[in-house]
Order: sequence, then structure tokens, then C-alpha cells
Amino acid sequence: MSYLGKMRGSAAGSPPRVSNAEVLWSWVGGLLGIGAVGLLNDLLFRGTDFVLLIAPFGASAVLLFGAVRSPLAQPRNLIGGHLIAALVGVIAYQLLPGVPWLAAALAAATTIALMHLTRTLHPPGGATALTAVIGSDQIHQLGYWFVLVPVGLGALILLGVALLVNNLAANRRYPETWL
Repeated sequence: MSYLGKMRGSAAGSPPRVSNAEVLWSWVGGLLGIGAVGLLNDLLFRGTDFVLLIAPFGASAVLLFGAVRSPLAQPRNLIGGHLIAALVGVIAYQLLPGVPWLAAALAAATTIALMHLTRTLHPPGGATALTAVIGSDQIHQLGYWFVLVPVGLGALILLGVALLVNNLAANRRYPETWL
């Protein structure tokens, strides 16, 4: 197949629609997962330099509650991917604070490579790395704390909610594997 021919894709079509029950469980999980992180942010960190609710957690919620069986949604990937990404993002920002486009590119590319090497591929991790680089002054002031709070703590909260919610439905099981 030619190089340009590959860009046509295949004729496989869209994935099949999931059941209404699956849609409801995904919605409940997303509501409770993001709600828990947001509520704890409000209760614990209001008026501080810490922030708990970051955008990459929205993408993690899609995987944890909408693609429960995906290898990308498993605990190893969720926790490992976010922690690696946060650490890489902080380092990239500290190495290149005056060149944000290069720090962002370096953070995203290095995060992808390290997640592959450690078998912790979690796509929202790319957004976590970018958040460490292009985030607000509040994010930058956290320095390495960014790895623990919001990233580590927030990912653990999402994992806890995923364990509780995803195992309530008879046709769901989470996780598929821990390691």
C-alpha cells in the first residue's frame, strides 16, 4: 500500500454502539470520579497554591468509565502513566522555562517513550506532561509537588472511584489486571 493510500483508512466503519446500561454506568462513573476529585479540591485546597482537578483527569475518566476493559485504563497505566508524565513535564519546564514550545514537545515525546518502555501507556499522560509545561503560574510554582498533588493524589482518587463504580454492574469488572 502506498504512503498516501494508508491515509484513506479502512472500510471497517464505526465501532458498534454500546447498551444504554453501559452508557449510564459510564456517566455515573464519570460524574462520581470527577466529582470526587473536584469536591476534594474544593474542601482541601481552596485558598492554597495546590490544585487537584486538572484537565487530563477528564480524559482518564473517559478511559476508566467508558473503556473499562482497555489496557490503557488499567491501574498500572493510570498511575504509572500520569506519574511519569508529571515528572517528565516538570523536568522539561525547569530545563527550558523560556522556550515553552520546545519544553512541551520534549515533555510529550519523552513521556510517550517512557510510558512505552515501562508498559504504562495512558494517553491522558501526554496532557499531564503538557500541563506541567504550559500550565498556570500556580502549576509551575508547585514544582515537583505537581507529581504528588495534583497528579498522584488525583489519579488515586479516580482509581478508587473506578474500583467502586465499575464493579457494581454485573457485566463490568475492573481492573482486568493490576500489573
